[in-house]
Amino acid sequence: MTMQKYYIMTAFGQDRVGIVADVTRLLYENGCNLEDTTMNLLADQFTLNLLFSCTQNTIEEHLSRECRRLELEKGISAFVRSLPAPQKSPRKKDKTCTLHIEGLDQAGIVYKTSKFLAEKKLNIVHLNSTAQASPESGALLYRMDIQIQIPEDISLDLLEDDLSTLADELQVDINLSR
Repeated sequence: MTMQKYYIMTAFGQDRVGIVADVTRLLYENGCNLEDTTMNLLADQFTLNLLFSCTQNTIEEHLSRECRRLELEKGISAFVRSLPAPQKSPRKKDKTCTLHIEGLDQAGIVYKTSKFLAEKKLNIVHLNSTAQASPESGALLYRMDIQIQIPEDISLDLLEDDLSTLADELQVDINLSR
């Protein structure tokens, strides 16, 4: 019996019609199965993060060659890395909540927020952010949504108090959705 192995591919290139098909064709033609994906347009670059599985033992080396060909022929940079088998269940007793952060754009919002979360032992599951001009003033507003896992032993009331302190430090609004 051949064992299933897991890999992550990260790819990006100038946004255009067909970029997803170009990247996923490599996996399909090589007998790989997509397990999970995140794809986004960042500036004018389309980015793909793909978790996939395969039973072929030499697939990582073969896909690395295919990634080089993809860059030469299609202008898409792609990288593959093998993973240990993914854990199927997240930390069971953790609550999942979302932080919404909004304020004037400034350097360090993501760093200071992620550092705060790490110090509190809160795991980031998903982070999405954008900066856009305010319709009223034209000032650049930064918005970030972070899905986090909160261990059962952490008080949400105390966490909200600590988030209030962080919000004051960063001069942003932070809301915790339970």
